[in-house]
Amino acid sequence: MDIGFVPTAQPVGRLIEELNKLPGIGPKSAQRLAYFLLRMSADEARSLAEAILAVKERVILCSECQNITESDPCLICRGDGRDGTTICVVEEPLDILALERTRGYKGLYHVLHGAISPADGVGPDELKIKELLSRLQGRPVAEVILATNPNLEGEATAMYLKGLIAPLGVRVTRLARGLPFGGDLEYADEVTLSRAIEGRQEA
Repeated sequence: MDIGFVPTAQPVGRLIEELNKLPGIGPKSAQRLAYFLLRMSADEARSLAEAILAVKERVILCSECQNITESDPCLICRGDGRDGTTICVVEEPLDILALERTRGYKGLYHVLHGAISPADGVGPDELKIKELLSRLQGRPVAEVILATNPNLEGEATAMYLKGLIAPLGVRVTRLARGLPFGGDLEYADEVTLSRAIEGRQEA
């Protein structure tokens, strides 16, 4: 991988290469981050490293909804007062945080961990779709809300899921079109998301 100028200090060069692998971090940003980390105190750097290790060692996927959690099942899946007859399907865990901020949705969730994107080599088998279908077997689920992002990948994923879920006799709905096309759920404001949930339509 060509990341441009790499300092002679091997540890710094390696750090830049690793940072450059992160999504949205180009060569210049990787170099700036590396030098920022280099100026950190030893305690700050150790704290950051421990936080990264803790995520890898302690965070797991909920066996029910596939959300990230420290305990299985997660707090939402085992929470009292949640409507178990409704499942809202989202692409990423951050989408759950956005929907929970609205305080208007009281059902359960299912995280796909991505969207169908042939250009990126992501097909249905790479997503948590089998886990979703197994949840719908023999359970009193009345409605599945498809809350994938309003972009081409999200729309393709929603259409694919509808084709799998509708034959099971479960109502399939889609968030209302108040969300701007090409956006991500995690960046939408609470009012827009609340209206999108309330105004959901048949998929």
